[in-house]
Amino acid sequence: MIKKGLVIIWLLVLTSAVGALFWYQDWLYQLPTPVPKNYKLVTTGSVIELKGLLREKSKKPVFLHFFNPDCPCSRFNKIHFQSLVRQYSQHVTFIVVVMSIKTYSVQQIQEKLELNLPVMFDKSIAAVCGVYSTPQAVLLDSKNRLYYRGNYNRSRYCTDERTSYAKRALIGLLNKDANQVIDPLAVRAYGCSLPYCKN
Repeated sequence: MIKKGLVIIWLLVLTSAVGALFWYQDWLYQLPTPVPKNYKLVTTGSVIELKGLLREKSKKPVFLHFFNPDCPCSRFNKIHFQSLVRQYSQHVTFIVVVMSIKTYSVQQIQEKLELNLPVMFDKSIAAVCGVYSTPQAVLLDSKNRLYYRGNYNRSRYCTDERTSYAKRALIGLLNKDANQVIDPLAVRAYGCSLPYCKN
């Protein structure tokens, strides 16, 4: 009887510890990523010059996915990003921009995302676009103007359709909505700070 009681107490302690760890991680995600001291804001409508970026002749809009394989938030975002690619790749060029201090090959990144997309390793693109955390989305119109820079979703697992910011930006751009209303939470960065995975 005593052993059974001890096992139950041990299981309760273990369950409480796992629950507390999960709550703590979720709480950390709710905190915005600290803005770097040398951060330069890039405003919507700014022309983004990306050297070496191959643009298709059709001049489709470009969606830059800032991704860090070592960032838990980037991994939680994977299914949501895959659904955006499947839904909008006919109309938008998707490019993955890897932001990691570790070295990865194009094939490794494509395997991690389970997508055959162009992959870039030029970390300077983040500063040009005003990005300082991962995962982040940047959407450029067909004239290389910044249409959207921000979060994919307010939910850690990108499951809340009401705050599906990147998807709403894609729809707005494709519908030629020049007056999109952006929720302040969409542009306040969450996730892992660059260049290291600190969340």
